[in-house]
Amino acid sequence: MSIQHINVLTDVFLITCIVQRGRAKAVLKAAQDAGAQGATIHYGHGFGVQELLGVLSVAINTEKEIINILVPSDLRDMIFEKMSVAGHMDTPGMGMIYSTRVEKAATYIPQHILDDIAASEASKKHA
Repeated sequence: MSIQHINVLTDVFLITCIVQRGRAKAVLKAAQDAGAQGATIHYGHGFGVQELLGVLSVAINTEKEIINILVPSDLRDMIFEKMSVAGHMDTPGMGMIYSTRVEKAATYIPQHILDDIAASEASKKHA
């Protein structure tokens, strides 16, 4: 039996963006344009906000799309900002976005990317 090498990432953040149904595609496109590699999208049903915003005469759809993206820490702020703009987070009732530090994550990483990371870290040590 062979021993598999597991690549553990320790410098990543999870960005979660909850948007109105039908808006996830635009938010995902913005994240990918900013450097995100992939995402998971699932569906949910919101509760509570519609009563609050109903007072302001804003109709709120309770059907939600939830986008989860793991991003490296150096891209977090840029991806977060682009997703916020694409999701219209500055508009009442459009959704919310937040990021969470991930202690560690494991996934397959192609060898050429591992080589690039090692070369980058080696050049930092010699600089």
